[in-house]
Amino acid sequence: MRVLLVEDDTLLGDGIRAGLKLADYAVDWVRDGEAARLALLEPVYDACVLDLGLPRRGGLSVLEELRARGGRLPVLILTARDTQADIVAGLDAGADDYLTKPFDLSELQARMRALIRRAAGAASATLACDDVVIDPATKRVTAAGREITLSAREYALLHDLILHKQRIRTRVQLEESLYAWGEEKESNTVEVYIHHLRKKLGADFIATVRGLGYRVGKSAE
Repeated sequence: MRVLLVEDDTLLGDGIRAGLKLADYAVDWVRDGEAARLALLEPVYDACVLDLGLPRRGGLSVLEELRARGGRLPVLILTARDTQADIVAGLDAGADDYLTKPFDLSELQARMRALIRRAAGAASATLACDDVVIDPATKRVTAAGREITLSAREYALLHDLILHKQRIRTRVQLEESLYAWGEEKESNTVEVYIHHLRKKLGADFIATVRGLGYRVGKSAE
């Protein structure tokens, strides 16, 4: 999953980015509100972690513009502003969740999982497609009850496909979910990992939609 982090404090931002990367998110980090506004014009993110007190443009203004454009991206406000009025203003501006500093990294990770899960319409803490089940909290993957060992990239690709099950995901969309800014993309990355996943989960689990991309889910075959 690809996340936009908007935080102007260098030390804190570096820690948040490292923590999210440990949870297998691809993280793009910007340090002011105008850079955030421009980044959010591109529909490549699965969630946004947004500070409020930002240079050049405030976080609430960024959020309000996103919602005014019809953007439905899950947004978690992460800020030192902890009064009831601040929380109400943030939620009313369109935030999906609100977390105050200081915070526990494990709580931030859990809230991010919940935001992305709800945005995909999944009520359960696990994600499932056919007999394949993912637990995003533990990264445990099972197929017909049998535990499957995946690399970080294989897991990230499978998570994306199941999160969007029964919908076609293009190669570009899958690449964007795997890599943050500045990360070098390996040649034929998606095709290689699709091949690995088919060997571990069954050749028919991931369908190729010729000329368009890939999808999972029996009703989409």
